[in-house]
Amino acid sequence: MLASYKLVIFDLDGTLYEGTDHFDYYAEQLKDKVIDSKKDEFMNEYELMKQGKHIVSIGKVYDVERDLVLTIDPMTLLVSSAHTWEGNELREDQRSEFYNATLAFNFKDMIAIGDGWWLPFVAAKHFGVKDCYPSYLATKEYMVTDQFSLERLPKLKEGLEELRQQTQLVLMTNSDREDVTRLLKELQLDGVFDHVVTSAQKPSQTTPLFTELLRQYQLEPNQVVSVGDNFINEIAPALLLGMKGIYINSHGFNMNHQSLTVVPSVTTCFK
Repeated sequence: MLASYKLVIFDLDGTLYEGTDHFDYYAEQLKDKVIDSKKDEFMNEYELMKQGKHIVSIGKVYDVERDLVLTIDPMTLLVSSAHTWEGNELREDQRSEFYNATLAFNFKDMIAIGDGWWLPFVAAKHFGVKDCYPSYLATKEYMVTDQFSLERLPKLKEGLEELRQQTQLVLMTNSDREDVTRLLKELQLDGVFDHVVTSAQKPSQTTPLFTELLRQYQLEPNQVVSVGDNFINEIAPALLLGMKGIYINSHGFNMNHQSLTVVPSVTTCFK
């Protein structure tokens, strides 16, 4: 599946390793910053999100300032509906007043909920936590201790090493270089990639970074594939540029696109 491309761009978190224990640890760290009277409610809301019983879910967008949950078209980044935290939908005129243009994401007040990291973050923001970054750093530190068991995917290392003999591999992740170095060592994947892009600031910088890689490797878009578990971060920008996209989603995804393939795990790509 992957060897036919001249360049394969992989995400890291949620793509080259799976598991959710670190998300729960992150939630516990954030709970400590929630006021005592709201701690139980915070954890209850987070559990509902994980169960798919909350208006906040992966694939949505959270407007921190307005405390609104947005449904968007992932290809156009236009808002199709907006709901309150309690699940009440805004009228069309209200939605149009607030969101009449393509959304611009950041990591502060307009959050693309692309994977499990963002569920506890959004819950914490709703409950008034101002600074989530120390809790994120504490979680990253926990992930390199003996208490945390990183879930290595079977035959991933062998698959990547074999693939590297046939094409070029790039890793592009929002994690910083220190974290990436630790994770790749833990996954026994250090030295596998030809090029590693850290602190990528996806999704805001995905398109410029993809464009630069196309220039650097002197390739046409259809010769390149992006593999990741975050549609907004890794897949939609690739498709819009004319690249191929392999979206990792084990829960089902209803979208037809000639350049899109949906798989339950990255290991499927090596079978």
